[in-house]
Amino acid sequence: MGDGLLLDVRGLTVQYETESGPLVAVEQVDLQLREGEFLGIVGESGCGKSTLLFAIARLLVPPARISSGSVVFRGRDMVELAEKELRQVRWRDFSVVMQSAMNALNPVMTVGAQLKDVCEQHSTMSRREIALRSAQVLRLVSVDPRHLDSYPHQLSGGMRQRAMIAMALLFTPQLVIMDEPTTALDVVAQRSLMVQIRELQKRLGFAVLFVTHDMSLLRHFADRVAVMYAGQVVEVSSTAQVFGHPLHPYSRGLLAAFPSVTGPRVHLVGLPGAPPDLLRPPRGCRFHPRCPEVMRSCPNVEPPLYEVGGDLVRCLLYDERGGRAGTSERSS
Repeated sequence: MGDGLLLDVRGLTVQYETESGPLVAVEQVDLQLREGEFLGIVGESGCGKSTLLFAIARLLVPPARISSGSVVFRGRDMVELAEKELRQVRWRDFSVVMQSAMNALNPVMTVGAQLKDVCEQHSTMSRREIALRSAQVLRLVSVDPRHLDSYPHQLSGGMRQRAMIAMALLFTPQLVIMDEPTTALDVVAQRSLMVQIRELQKRLGFAVLFVTHDMSLLRHFADRVAVMYAGQVVEVSSTAQVFGHPLHPYSRGLLAAFPSVTGPRVHLVGLPGAPPDLLRPPRGCRFHPRCPEVMRSCPNVEPPLYEVGGDLVRCLLYDERGGRAGTSERSS
């Protein structure tokens, strides 16, 4: 993993304009990603994970909009860039792998035609160079180049997803953003795809921002994990910390809800209640109505991010125990 800071997200807030008023789906998020790092973002459905990724990639469409904050990628604030400037960095410097490859790929174009289209839009490669590069990236993701002539419906789910990853790697970007790329794949295909992603990352050196609702996917692949709840980041820790000794009660609840295929049988404990309505989020800590460790102050005091041993956690337990607030005390 490199040492340079590649992506620096500060105070990022995204809201949707609704008939009932603005819905803040992502609130004051701070995230940093270093060169070559694999950062997983995890949380329940509807917590703002995909919205956060789309905001970072500047792919939001109305009624969603970035209302405040900055997304500095390689020294440039993406929020301030015009569409023409964004086209110069998309695909070449960073790329996005969408959640559903069957929906993201054009069903009436062959895989080769879609790779060719991206090359023509973002480079001056000749037809021969495009053909060679297209075959090369398919081999990178363990897909036979003969499938350049295949349509998406002729490929399995795993092969379609690998074709999407191949497209994302056409220009060897420094950052690949992935929005639940293993959705709808069986567990064997999921494992195979994750191993492939990690091997490619180590070989090519790109950083990965990976969104999932399945914590178990990140255990052996992520360097760090950011846990989101109700539009906020509630914990950012090393993967070993999150899976060994999670700091936030919500992180502990997520882990307790997942079964393990090894070791003794343990009783699975689901999180009580449901995520809050983001049009009317609860006062104080947003997790307090579902928290097994709720304290008297939790409904009234909104916790900042506390720094605990180099990790970050948004929980008043660490104020009570003497944890010190991090450099940014904004809600993220």
